[in-house]
Amino acid sequence: MELINDAMATPARLSTPDTAGYLLIAAEIGHWAGPFASPSRRRRELLDRIAGHCATLGRRPDVIEAVAFRAALRPPGEGAEILARAGIRPARHDLAVLIRTSDTATLEAVQDDAAYRALVADVERCARDVHLLTAANAARIADVDHRGDRWFLFNFFYGEDTDTVYDVWEYTAGWFQTHTALPDSTLLRPLSTGTDGYRIVNHASWPRLRTFLPALLFHPGFRRFVLANFKANGVAAQPIIYRRTARAAGRGAR
Repeated sequence: MELINDAMATPARLSTPDTAGYLLIAAEIGHWAGPFASPSRRRRELLDRIAGHCATLGRRPDVIEAVAFRAALRPPGEGAEILARAGIRPARHDLAVLIRTSDTATLEAVQDDAAYRALVADVERCARDVHLLTAANAARIADVDHRGDRWFLFNFFYGEDTDTVYDVWEYTAGWFQTHTALPDSTLLRPLSTGTDGYRIVNHASWPRLRTFLPALLFHPGFRRFVLANFKANGVAAQPIIYRRTARAAGRGAR
């Protein structure tokens, strides 16, 4: 791993990874106007139906929670040329659903549930592009809190080597804790890599937009340290900020 502007690095303060399993459905339904997700009646109607699917899944004893999101904006990222060389479609997912299960051993049973199959089929009927991910937690700052009116991140990372992508994420995570007061983050590591090539997906949240967005737009360290380290190590980072639209808490939810 090549280190850029090491003097700006701050060690990340990480917790022990959890043992939960994760199912992520990310889809491109509507359109983008620059960095902003355009309003979409099709996406809104789909999210209304997804809320019902999530409620059904939330009644399973092995589901901790099922949460649906709509995209709001895309902050600055890195690696368009990396994706182009690899023939990978850029992440433009304006809808996401995250299902957290009691452990990775329960993922297959949840995928076999009629409500999950109906959810995926509903999304696939409406979407131009769909990404399905089964994952475990590779690292975390803290569990992402889905209960409040927060701003949620899914950052889709690609690189030739998964370990390098993880190392760059950990190396830069402390910058976000220091400069954006990042309170939580759960790093999802796919149990298998699909054709889209995502190596890890970072899920995080902030309570307020002003907590993090100014740093991503105006702090010189974001480009000189964070994006520079991504670029130097051949890592494409594709962040998307979302708002929660539905949450069904299972028996294990807090």
